[in-house]
Amino acid sequence: MGATQDRLVDGLYGLGWAGVKKLPEPAAAALGRKIADVAWKRRGKSVLRLESNLARVVPDATPERLRELSHAGMRSYMRYWMESFRLPTMDPERFGREVRLQDDHVLREAIASGRGVVAALPHLANWDLAGAWVTSHLGVPFTTVAERLKPESLYDRFVAYRESLGMEVLPHNGGASFGTLARRLRSGGLICLVADRDLSSSGVEVDFFGSTARMPAGPALLAQQTGAILLPVTLYYGDAPYLYGRVHPAVEVPKDGTRVEKTAAMTQAVADAFARGIAEHPQDWHMLQRLWLDDLEERP
Repeated sequence: MGATQDRLVDGLYGLGWAGVKKLPEPAAAALGRKIADVAWKRRGKSVLRLESNLARVVPDATPERLRELSHAGMRSYMRYWMESFRLPTMDPERFGREVRLQDDHVLREAIASGRGVVAALPHLANWDLAGAWVTSHLGVPFTTVAERLKPESLYDRFVAYRESLGMEVLPHNGGASFGTLARRLRSGGLICLVADRDLSSSGVEVDFFGSTARMPAGPALLAQQTGAILLPVTLYYGDAPYLYGRVHPAVEVPKDGTRVEKTAAMTQAVADAFARGIAEHPQDWHMLQRLWLDDLEERP
């Protein structure tokens, strides 16, 4: 991406952040639906990839059902963006009323244990809104990791936005961020990681809806290395403005096996929890990229 295009992309995101914040909430929601509908009707690569991914999640769906799901999926995706643009201006008291997690006592008890907690989430619904609920309603700060975006100014906007919600944001740069995350956990802290896609060579291969995908090893490795509690969390949208979700049971470290074997077993358990949440609410899974290995092999 050249410098001119970098500036254009950053400028468009800047307009989104500035403009959508000023819109009344119903107008912002209507704008999101309109953008989603236009994108869906164009049937671009992202929409077709979303539909292909959903076909794996709902294998018995007819072509008409897949089109309905991808349409709902694009609306869900744009709802995420409209909400995210507006989050820094929202009254934090709303989060306690509008975010509702089943079995949230599991998360509260894990935090209270002082062992440290790794919350692993897929790209379902609005993970930033869930994070704002943690920092405001639970009153618990947490650390997360963000992939470096191009241009750098856009990455800086994302970091500033998430830090305004009470999150500590680390760059995704391998060992340095892993060490910082481990220190936060050893001091009893909470870290939250979006963990349903890892195309690096260090990703762990898992069975996901009947085919092989790669997911990050980080959550399992951090839990093993620090003694932290590993909790999968899945989210889904209700009628606006409500966000729902579930805190799944803790993924235990296996008693036997090598570190590699333990990491593989724990990552598979996380993938299984993600699959349950995604299967129940496929329209809220914002996976518009290639994920499964056999899809990656299709590339020329």
